[in-house]
Amino acid sequence: MTEKRTCGTGRGAGIAARAAAFFCAIALGLVARPATGAELALLRNGFTIRHEHHQVMGATTRLYFADDDSSFTDVPTEEITGYEKDLTLPVPVTASTISASQASSPFGSINSESGKSAPALNEVVSTASAAYHLDPDLVNSVIHAESGFNARAVSPKGARGLMQLMPATANQLGVNDAFDPQANVTGGSRYLRELLERYNFDLIKALAAYNAGPERVERYRGVPPFRETRAYVARIVHEYNTKKITQEKAAKTKPSAAKAASTATTHAQPATKPAVATVAASAN
Repeated sequence: MTEKRTCGTGRGAGIAARAAAFFCAIALGLVARPATGAELALLRNGFTIRHEHHQVMGATTRLYFADDDSSFTDVPTEEITGYEKDLTLPVPVTASTISASQASSPFGSINSESGKSAPALNEVVSTASAAYHLDPDLVNSVIHAESGFNARAVSPKGARGLMQLMPATANQLGVNDAFDPQANVTGGSRYLRELLERYNFDLIKALAAYNAGPERVERYRGVPPFRETRAYVARIVHEYNTKKITQEKAAKTKPSAAKAASTATTHAQPATKPAVATVAASAN
């Protein structure tokens, strides 16, 4: 959308002993729990995952959503490019927030002490995007801006779920349970597609209408002069463009890497020509 001592001078052997024990405890803590405090895992695909702490286990990194380690998700270590402190307002860890995390992990099922798992959000987004001819990266960027991948998020105005559908809008879209990830993303994707068609696939206007309402976009003949709406549109466009640029760079480097590797092979074993993935950035 977060949470995140200094040592004084000693007064004798007792204080020195306590200080030694203190630093020893810190060292042990770093081994048992590599990072503490709310932070954001920066992913290679341009998204972030908010978590309380993480633990690197070789090729897999476990991101914990609660201090008691009751809920977590496993992410390929190579997909994480770094970490940074989450400086937004703290969100209390409750059963509902843990449940929301379980329902909205970009990397599939999240584990908990109950042993239950939830379907991968990627599958939900892919299905809805295909149904309404949208780029999954765009839908993911909207979800990120709207709810931070929190399936049970509720805004002060009453918008609900991953794509923050207002009750009236959800009703018009046929979404009976806005907290159901599949129903919410399907309805939100349909609404986004309708807005794109309404504004002749002008993404800026469509996003502004998604945030502030079509009537305001038409009243101001473009993005309304609201700080929240302008920041919202800028954030999504920036994130979406960053993902596209990253994908394009990756697509260009793969053939080069394959070609370099092929020069190391013997003439008796010629390398096959690598396939180049084509990135579709169009939303229509």
